[in-house]
Amino acid sequence: MTFDELKEKAHALPLKPGVYIMQDKHNEVIYVGKAKALKNRVSQYFANLASHTEKTRAMVASIDHFDVIVADSEFEALVLENSLIKRHQPHYNILLKDDKGYPYIRLDVKAPYPRFSLVNKVVEDGARYFGPYGSRHETWGLLSALRSALKLPSCSKQFPRDVGKERPCLNYHMGLCDGYCRVDMDPNRHREAMDQAIRLLEGQFKEVKADLTAEMELAAEEMRFEKAAELRDRVKAIELLGKRQKVVAGSLADTDVVGYHRGEAKSCFVVLHYIEGDLAAKDMDLIETPMEGEEGEAVSYLLSQYYAGRSRLPKQILLPCELEDEVSLTRLLSEACGHRVTLVTPQRGAKMDLIKLANKNAVEEVERATSKAERQSKLLELLGEMLGLDKPPKRIESYDISNQGADDIVASMVVYVDGKPLKRDYRHFKLKDMEGPNDYASMDQVLTRRFQRYLDGDEKFGDLPDVLFIDGGIEHARVAVGVEEKLGLSIPVFGMVKDDRHRTRALVTPEGAEIGIQRIPAVFALVGQIQEETHRFAIEFHRQQQSQRVKGSELDKIPGIGEKRRNQLLKEFKSVKNIKAASLADLEKAVGKATGKVVYDYFHTP
Repeated sequence: MTFDELKEKAHALPLKPGVYIMQDKHNEVIYVGKAKALKNRVSQYFANLASHTEKTRAMVASIDHFDVIVADSEFEALVLENSLIKRHQPHYNILLKDDKGYPYIRLDVKAPYPRFSLVNKVVEDGARYFGPYGSRHETWGLLSALRSALKLPSCSKQFPRDVGKERPCLNYHMGLCDGYCRVDMDPNRHREAMDQAIRLLEGQFKEVKADLTAEMELAAEEMRFEKAAELRDRVKAIELLGKRQKVVAGSLADTDVVGYHRGEAKSCFVVLHYIEGDLAAKDMDLIETPMEGEEGEAVSYLLSQYYAGRSRLPKQILLPCELEDEVSLTRLLSEACGHRVTLVTPQRGAKMDLIKLANKNAVEEVERATSKAERQSKLLELLGEMLGLDKPPKRIESYDISNQGADDIVASMVVYVDGKPLKRDYRHFKLKDMEGPNDYASMDQVLTRRFQRYLDGDEKFGDLPDVLFIDGGIEHARVAVGVEEKLGLSIPVFGMVKDDRHRTRALVTPEGAEIGIQRIPAVFALVGQIQEETHRFAIEFHRQQQSQRVKGSELDKIPGIGEKRRNQLLKEFKSVKNIKAASLADLEKAVGKATGKVVYDYFHTP
């Protein structure tokens, strides 16, 4: 289908909830999404393409056709979306990693020295299987804790083949393994430890703990204190293991706390698992891109993926923000596990402290995984995508005009290279031959002078920018385009549109298309910083010009007129020219009769 045909089809969709399935020319599913109103949501993809991110534009360009499935409710749309994403794994959907599947722990009980492994499904092979568990990452952690608690081998040695071939490894000497590779080690000890491991995986923590406690007390009575201490440590390890096992199995967790952070280069989704008020485990997913859209939309999307398909869920899930589809998601999770799951968005108190902790973990994971150079590179890449540039903008130039009346009209040119201010390339301009304030004429003159200097080979203006930011709206941007056309240049131009507080809220193209930058906070912060720096630099130069003009003014020559009176006169009459033209009465009213007469006589005495 052509773009116009896709657009027409989207406008013909019903205003009903459902799921839309985007496909390419090979009939591959490239994106799946849900909507409250299919017509409104799908039509957005084929309207105002300039406002989309590069990723969305690329996805739209790949669409050959799409299908929709109308649902009876938002809840049904949510369930269907999860099912289709899991089935098709679409390229343009942000997906949690494959290790978020539901693995089983396998134990080959027929082997002389059985070992644990992780598998994706149960097979009729005579082995023991435990699970399924919540995630591969946490399940590996559970096995590691199990080996540590029971001092089972974690090395690559094969038993009984490697028994006695080498000296015990470092794990044995550190007390992490009982050393089953030793010649004098009783093989039955391994079988006993594995039997305990099986009982623990079956949830028999109280029974195993009771057996070990009895063995510890017996060792103490027989004055085998080293053995008693070893068993005491094992009991403590099993107590902690019990809590972890419950969490990884997803069975008896009281509370899950969700954290989320969208960095300049990556995003992170964190879940902290609590049992009886104690933090028992942490699960996280690092996403190799800053997720688009509002925070609530991103959290809802990740949350539904993370919990979908699990049959055991916590009683409550604390969220870092409000979710638009909270009712549907609550129903989905509750029906999946057979008990009420409550979604809570705390605003204060102890629960809010838990959210802050989860968010802090998400921030730290992103910062740890992202270098400073990578953050800056990704930030400029995102900015380039939002602006529709062919490549990230290495050099950005920003311009602003500052004036108060007809005097001292100035302009500033601020330069950012690789996302950082390059102050040695900053430039000031004093406007020439201006009859009065005119921002458009001023901007025309400034840009003409700047780029003419470049064309004339002036080394101070030798580098062309990759993009121009003009402080102002559509007309300011059009002025810049006019200058470029006049001089034979072609540089992308965007106006910086301000809100009521004089802060940049968006960028606008010369054609009038507004580009919202607030959906990616890092980009929003960078553009805002550039606008503020450009304005600051212009204002400082304007004040400097005023100060120099005032300091060397004719008023300083009048006897008895000091700095206070001079400033008072300039504040009242704005300029020396106006002071000369003022009547005696006006001067006396401004600075008193005696001083007013002195000033009047100075300018009117031959």
